[in-house]
Amino acid sequence: MPSPFPGMDPYLENPVRWPDVHHSLITYIRNALQPQVRPRYHARIGERLYILEPPHALYPDVLLVGHPVREPARVDVYTQAPEVAVAEEELEVPVILTLPPVEHREPFIEIVHAAGDEVVTVIEVLSPANKTSGEGHRLYHRKQQEVLDSSAHLIEIDLLAEGMHTVAISEEGKASLPPHRYLVSVNRAPEEYRFEVYPIPLQRRLPRFRVPLREPDPDVALDLRAVFTQCYDDGGYEDFVDYRQPPPVTLSPEEAAWVDGLLRGKGLRNSSE
Repeated sequence: MPSPFPGMDPYLENPVRWPDVHHSLITYIRNALQPQVRPRYHARIGERLYILEPPHALYPDVLLVGHPVREPARVDVYTQAPEVAVAEEELEVPVILTLPPVEHREPFIEIVHAAGDEVVTVIEVLSPANKTSGEGHRLYHRKQQEVLDSSAHLIEIDLLAEGMHTVAISEEGKASLPPHRYLVSVNRAPEEYRFEVYPIPLQRRLPRFRVPLREPDPDVALDLRAVFTQCYDDGGYEDFVDYRQPPPVTLSPEEAAWVDGLLRGKGLRNSSE
């Protein structure tokens, strides 16, 4: 069964759910493009690897909780006020919490020319680590600028409403767009400052857009809605997403009212909830 939403499902923006969604999107985008670009090109999955230090470990896998080997010695606390008896208190015994660094792997897609292995197009699906201050954000911006300075096209797909501004278009340019929650941006090399932008409100279907290759080869099409539907179906998200509860991300009052009406209309919420 597809998601009840016509486009992106805000219940899957949860950072705990996102790694599975992200990997599926990358894989199915590659699969959707592969038959269209072969044999002159090949779509392949690349990967960035870096370490997320606490407190920026957005995907909590390991949490070490322990107790002291021995209880701390009792400490006497003396009050110096006159004619007040000596007070004695025992300090609380803490629980030891260890937050180890987390190794983070971040996939992306490259379309390469079969002759010479030249990277023609880079496709990024943004993750929470890209949109949070820290190494993931810095590394992403470094790679982003490298692509913009190269002869490769850059496509950025941002299906996460929360977090820092990260896509290559300026904040002023983004602010001038129609109201939206999600965004797809296509930059065609060598025009570093020109973008084909698809602003996507929550209520709208995810777009079908053009993916550029090397001239004079024509663009190919990517139906992002079809890709997301496959992710949702194959991920079995309907089995464990509880649409009776509010989504785990912030919605505007207008979005929240629309979500409530949509889910009630589909029988996923009742009037008492």
